[in-house]
Amino acid sequence: MPKVSVIMGVYNGAHRVERAVESIIRQTFDDFEFIICDDGSSDGTDVVLEKLSFQDNRIIILKNGKNLGLAQTLNNCLAVAKGEYIARMDDDDISHPTRFEEQVSFLDSHPEYAVVGTSCNLYDENGVWGTSVVCGERSKLDIFMGRSFAHPSVMMRKEAVLKVGGYTVSDITLRTEDYDLWCKLYFEGFKGYNLSNTLLDYYEGRDSYVKRKYRYRVDEYRLRKHWINKLELPVRYRIHIYRPLIVGLLPGKIITTYHRYKFRQR
Repeated sequence: MPKVSVIMGVYNGAHRVERAVESIIRQTFDDFEFIICDDGSSDGTDVVLEKLSFQDNRIIILKNGKNLGLAQTLNNCLAVAKGEYIARMDDDDISHPTRFEEQVSFLDSHPEYAVVGTSCNLYDENGVWGTSVVCGERSKLDIFMGRSFAHPSVMMRKEAVLKVGGYTVSDITLRTEDYDLWCKLYFEGFKGYNLSNTLLDYYEGRDSYVKRKYRYRVDEYRLRKHWINKLELPVRYRIHIYRPLIVGLLPGKIITTYHRYKFRQR
């Protein structure tokens, strides 16, 4: 049995997925299986994935008959995963060579944690433009406030993920399936930690926050409203459930300026 099961969903990623896969294949820790699910792509992604699977027998290819979304796609990967730990990866990100080695070492030596994430570089077509450094143990309040984990950077204990039912498949979690998963884990008493080392290059457009549709902000508001009660957080934090709605009404220039300041390279 492999120690780690890497799970990744791909939708129309033929032009970018090879680099992401290669960053996993080149990990210094090599006791893993790499489960990739093609989520109904129509751009030849399946051809690229088939070629990659011939190059490395640790790669397992799944295929959805139609586009089902990230949550269901990752659940399909979880259903066949054999590893003790689950590592996430996205098709447009790049894992640094020692990522798995450092995360496995952490989980092996810290049984009190179910999730370990890493700090990240933020990059787009013009290169690295920022960093996201969120270090140390995350509290319930951190999770609720969004000071949690970069989803594609995490490694998790499979038993914890399965205990909470994996990813929630719902319209309300279409763009927030990771936020919902962290909340479910913390509701069940699990904890997570972020390593200070930068071990992932995370694709994030400099103006991505501006382009986010308002309906997704409404869904995030509804999800925050649900979890502030279940996580039993103090009433004074209730105002923060409205943050996605307020941010969505701000001029795009203000959002972009704040986004770049927040993640500026230090």
